[in-house]
Amino acid sequence: MKKLLWGTILLALGIVVPIPTMAQIDIHINIPLPPPIVFAAPPGVIVLPDTDDVYVDPDLDVDLYFWNGWWWRPWQGRWYRSHYYDRGWGYYDNIPGFYFDVDPGWRGYYRNRDWHGHRWNYERIPERRLRQNWGTWHNDRHWERRGTWGVQNYRPRPQREREEFRQQREREYHQRPEVQRYERQYQQKPEVQRHEQDYEKRPEVRQEQQQRHEKPGVQRHEQDYEKRPEVRQEQRQREQPQDSQSQGRPEGGREEHRR
Repeated sequence: MKKLLWGTILLALGIVVPIPTMAQIDIHINIPLPPPIVFAAPPGVIVLPDTDDVYVDPDLDVDLYFWNGWWWRPWQGRWYRSHYYDRGWGYYDNIPGFYFDVDPGWRGYYRNRDWHGHRWNYERIPERRLRQNWGTWHNDRHWERRGTWGVQNYRPRPQREREEFRQQREREYHQRPEVQRYERQYQQKPEVQRHEQDYEKRPEVRQEQQQRHEKPGVQRHEQDYEKRPEVRQEQRQREQPQDSQSQGRPEGGREEHRR
């Protein structure tokens, strides 16, 4: 009788709770969420030059980005994202694809209104306007083509030069103390790898990943990221049992907790 009762309960859960949600319940269960950011008013952002439409709030002491329809923030070597700038943060099991395009010195350039020797007439964009227009701006390459991000007499960096900067910033990122601490903690949890490997082999997860990669425009840098030799090598290493695993995996991470 008890077995029948438990079977009925589990069946009901399977109907009410989507399978991908159930699959995520026991992964990264101990990863904390970042403290909330308090806003007196909705943020105003600027778009960063030499990026694929990466926006940032320059008034905060912490990094808060907007990209591809999400708000993003790093904390203690990990990444979190939300559809809202002030709530709903979920742990993101990856490094977002835009991040290594961001010039680490952007705050100084912002204060001086100077982008690598060129006058930078950046525009403050209210959160509401951003939310309404970011997709159209992205598809039209609005900031790069029409305004060169507000930088006077500026030519975008060639793709090869941008890629070299990305690789350099990626190396510097993994040398940060907070990132190294997180990576060491992550490597000490081999059961996390097994959970992730089992998760990624599920048919419904493979189907979801395929649908994500079929979206045009905003997802194209995910494909470029996954084609890199160092990323392919890391993917092969992750498939080996008990292998160490860093946070720098290809785009397509999963959210596990929300606040």
